[in-house]
Amino acid sequence: MRKIRLDKLEKIRKLKVDPYPAKSEKKHTVAECLKAQGKNVQTAGRIIGFRAHGGSAFADIFDETGKIQLFFSKSQLSIVNCQLLDFLDIGDFIEVAGKVDKTKAGETTVFVGDFALLAKSVRPLPSTWYGLKDVEERYRKRYLDLLLNPQIKKTFEIRSKIIQAHREFLLNRGYIEVETPTLQNLYGGGLARPFKTYHNALGIPLYMRISTELYLKRLIVAGFEKVFEIARIFRNEGIDRNHNPEFTMLETMTAYADYRDSMELVETMTEYAVKKVIGSKKVNYDKHKIDFSVPWKKMTMTEAVFEAIGIDFGKIKSDTEAKKQASKLKVDLKPFQNTWGLILAAIFEEKVEQQLTQPTIIYNFPTETSPLAKRAKDPRFVERFEHFIGGMEASNNYSELNDPADLVERFKDERKKERLGEEEAHQTDTDFIEALEYGMPPTSGIGPSMDRLVMVLTDSASIKDVILFPTLRPAKPKDKK
Repeated sequence: MRKIRLDKLEKIRKLKVDPYPAKSEKKHTVAECLKAQGKNVQTAGRIIGFRAHGGSAFADIFDETGKIQLFFSKSQLSIVNCQLLDFLDIGDFIEVAGKVDKTKAGETTVFVGDFALLAKSVRPLPSTWYGLKDVEERYRKRYLDLLLNPQIKKTFEIRSKIIQAHREFLLNRGYIEVETPTLQNLYGGGLARPFKTYHNALGIPLYMRISTELYLKRLIVAGFEKVFEIARIFRNEGIDRNHNPEFTMLETMTAYADYRDSMELVETMTEYAVKKVIGSKKVNYDKHKIDFSVPWKKMTMTEAVFEAIGIDFGKIKSDTEAKKQASKLKVDLKPFQNTWGLILAAIFEEKVEQQLTQPTIIYNFPTETSPLAKRAKDPRFVERFEHFIGGMEASNNYSELNDPADLVERFKDERKKERLGEEEAHQTDTDFIEALEYGMPPTSGIGPSMDRLVMVLTDSASIKDVILFPTLRPAKPKDKK
């Protein structure tokens, strides 16, 4: 099929027709043409249907606004276009000029008086695509996935609108959108392994950011009071239905606020975005009806563990006793997960998270899990919360630690965990410590995932379904044919 089309391409060139002109004179969208009865139009789009009938032909073209039928009569075309008509295929882009009218069958049609080829397609479009068993091929050739499956395209239209709705909400609340470095001398702001690169001119290693947090805090030190960034984040971690090494996160920093204020911000912002884009506060996800109406359910981590599995960590006083509970629950602990708090967090993550279907805020995390968060009144915990939807973590948020001396001690604890094998320990950022020594007011930040929210709103089973070009292994030789 490709060879036949390449032969047609050669014949088109022999007609002295440029099969790939630089510009189109398109003046009307297909949607406008459909409303232009009796008027002359000039439009363009991709051919998705073609039916020749001797001296005439019907075709269907579409653009991003819709589909319309075309009618060609060779008696009305130039000599060159009469020949060119025979070389057209499904998948080609053409521009047409003519009058809009209805056929005898009553279908709105452009009766073509003139046309031009805009791009010759030398590969035929697949006749079936969505039902492919090899789902990775759909991800790898996302351009075909979008072209042939309107529902897939709608998913990404929803994604775009959701991000815009979050931006709109924050701007209306007086936040300033900023940009922070993607390449950083020292990665920080999260517990994750980075991607490492090298800058030839400076002769130094650099890291792809795992968070924007520490730079946003520097801006609070500098006098900004409400900042946010919608950023691409890079984490050198495993790939599964909820994780992609490159993803989109919204992060904010708000001066003179704590994590209770951030709870209200996350709730109301998410509810606003969902209602604006979906038209309802309720959506169907994975056989559940998810209700984003505020207020959301709120529990401490110890309360959530007790409610889900009946173990009261408030009554567990020692690391040894906590380890026994983990063993009974068959929760495998890593060597660095050797304290009461880290064991509580491990049990919560493995046994409780997946049960949190409705939007739920879990707060007061163990201090060992959160080196950058401010301590709660109970020093075993920090003022941190995450919210969960559909059994997935959907944000990480806290009152920011602004005591530089305390931060120094927290970083020492991170080095201890690193020596015990924790590859995702937070790095010691002395420049950030120095910034805090100049003074940072009480501050709270949030970090909701845009990808996971879109998963819920589009009832998508995998994060790959909501990222236009997800990270994949290189194609095997057979996939490149």
